[in-house]
Amino acid sequence: MDELQDRSRDIGPFVAQPDDDMIVCRCEEVTKGEIRKAVHEGLYTIPEIRRFLRCGMGLCQGQTCAKLVKSIVARELKVSPAVLEPATSRSPMRPIEMHVFADEKEDDE
Repeated sequence: MDELQDRSRDIGPFVAQPDDDMIVCRCEEVTKGEIRKAVHEGLYTIPEIRRFLRCGMGLCQGQTCAKLVKSIVARELKVSPAVLEPATSRSPMRPIEMHVFADEKEDDE
């Protein structure tokens, strides 16, 4: 993990790739190129990338994109994906109207 904290190391310049416009996070519409560019701008951890680009913060909470984001970041940093600490996962939350709870209680009686 110490190597990820060393922001002075040279990971090379950002070089655009033909598939940089590929959507990685469908919920927040984050592309591969945006993730790669964020790494080259100094965001080396998954939580940093998540806070900056919001990938993994949509409705699915990273269920569809987390592994792909992690592999893209690891490839850019030239490290194993196992070195990267995952972002905290949370269950998807949706507002629930109070009558739903009331109906649930009536069904239990």
